[in-house]
Amino acid sequence: MSNKPDLLRGIGMTSQRTRARLIERLVEQGISNFRVLACFETIPRHLFVDEALGHKAYEDVSLPIGYAQTLSQPYIVARMSELVLAAPHHERVLEIGTGSGFQTSVLASLVDEVYSVERIQPLQDKARLRLATLNLHNVWLKLADGFMGWPDEAPFDVIIGTAAPTAPPPELLDQLIPDGGRLIMPIGETEQFLTVIEKQGDELIFEQIEPVLFVPMLRGIKAK
Repeated sequence: MSNKPDLLRGIGMTSQRTRARLIERLVEQGISNFRVLACFETIPRHLFVDEALGHKAYEDVSLPIGYAQTLSQPYIVARMSELVLAAPHHERVLEIGTGSGFQTSVLASLVDEVYSVERIQPLQDKARLRLATLNLHNVWLKLADGFMGWPDEAPFDVIIGTAAPTAPPPELLDQLIPDGGRLIMPIGETEQFLTVIEKQGDELIFEQIEPVLFVPMLRGIKAK
């Protein structure tokens, strides 16, 4: 049986050499922040998918994680993480959609505090175990409807969403800091765009980054 260091390091298609090739591809696609790139070297993405899919963990593709949800492709995770770090303030980040916990882990490696909401309890349970395995102690998880955010912990410098609503949820916009708070998420139905909305007092500044394809953002909670 592999010990914990071996599990984190990976072998074969999950090895450091395979991770290095992924980082090369990310650089070729325009990812330039060295702190973001370092996350793809140090965080074992193969831990965030079922073992049968481990050999695909370092390909630049999205992967199923159950419950009609996916682990976003590495490029998207890296791009959204760069956008978080580009925000005027990014010490406290709220993530809508914990999913597998991979994006959560990347954020936890980049910012001071990560609050993450997930509506599907079995996914949250698995993510909690993975975060513990990686000894990430600056993450707080909550089972909740993502449309509601986490009002008790608001305001946040940045809110990042990993599923696509048809329009920006007003509850999330209300939970941003008023001076430079940013909502970063895919928005749209038949056509989605990764979108950054910056809050400046009562004004909202919209910027479409690029077309994307995410699972739709759904309401409600799915317990065990």
